[in-house]
Amino acid sequence: MSELPVVAIIGRPNVGKSTLFNRLTGTRAALVSDMPGLTRDRREGTADLGGPSIRIVDTAGLEEATPGSIADRMRKQTERAIEDAALVLFVVDARAGVTPDDTAFARLVRTSGKPVILIANKAEGRQGNDGFYEAFSLGFGAPLAISAEHGEGIGDLVTEIAGALGLKLPKAKRKRDGDD
Repeated sequence: MSELPVVAIIGRPNVGKSTLFNRLTGTRAALVSDMPGLTRDRREGTADLGGPSIRIVDTAGLEEATPGSIADRMRKQTERAIEDAALVLFVVDARAGVTPDDTAFARLVRTSGKPVILIANKAEGRQGNDGFYEAFSLGFGAPLAISAEHGEGIGDLVTEIAGALGLKLPKAKRKRDGDD
């Protein structure tokens, strides 16, 4: 049996990484809260893409940290997750727009040389239009607008993940529950 490809979910605190992890794995394994910094350790799970499966890694929010601090250890775990990943899902909050932290961490992800899918989360309805367009400035190409909480755009994300990893999706499974 071959190992599953690893996909790391990366971004600053409170952009919806754990909600996306839960949506993709079909579980509630990752705690979700408005409180920044709730995720401290990497959480791993399996996502069934409707045929092929992948290993998903939910990471702590990237933030600047003092060496030796808990935040620094969390950041190092996230950096390790990027190293181990075949693909990075870089998540920004479309409602908040691109922040200086997003820009700094985009540079970190870019230097890894890993393939990246840029996700503008919290884009339900038209709430995230401005942030969606700002996300182009991060240099990862066109962002994919989703709402992890409401399941909007998840089918398109699954298709993008499969394509980036060279996985074949069955034609009947190209859309997931919650998509229009």
